[in-house]
Amino acid sequence: MSDLSHELEKMMSGELYDATRNETLLNVLTQCHERCFDYNRLRPSQVAERQALIKQLLGSTGERFKIISPFLCDYGFNISIGEDFFANANLIILDEAKVTFGNNVFVAPNCAFYTAGHPLNVAERNRGLEYSLPITVGDNVWIGGNVCVMPGVTIGSNTVIGGGSVVTHDIPDGVLAAGNPCRVIKKID
Repeated sequence: MSDLSHELEKMMSGELYDATRNETLLNVLTQCHERCFDYNRLRPSQVAERQALIKQLLGSTGERFKIISPFLCDYGFNISIGEDFFANANLIILDEAKVTFGNNVFVAPNCAFYTAGHPLNVAERNRGLEYSLPITVGDNVWIGGNVCVMPGVTIGSNTVIGGGSVVTHDIPDGVLAAGNPCRVIKKID
């Protein structure tokens, strides 16, 4: 097994992996950041070029989507967006694990989805180790501005996450949830 595939396997399985010293993994990360840089330099009127670059960058996309610049992700291939996905400016996705968005998902400005985390143990953390857990967002979800979604979270379908929330645990279908930490406020009819 190659050095890259071994570290990727650990990264994708939630195990601790070498995030800061593995040259092969760092090269893949740099290539993705280069593509994000290229995307962010395209004019808004260059719709076809923007769509083509995002389709090359992400693991899978629907046919209809829009991501306003600037946009940053770590690997790209771990991100899947459904049909009619819309993300406003300053979307950050640290996709060390899978990040899956359903259909009709709206993401307001300045939102972040973090699959990566670091050990509490200082010696492990100082060795550059980290872990990653997947994030899943269902269909028909609206994520308000300045929301941060943490590793391992699932947000159910037909749900609204209020602006400024920090989502640290799963949120069920059909609710309005908000706060830090994010909690269910009410059921949506």
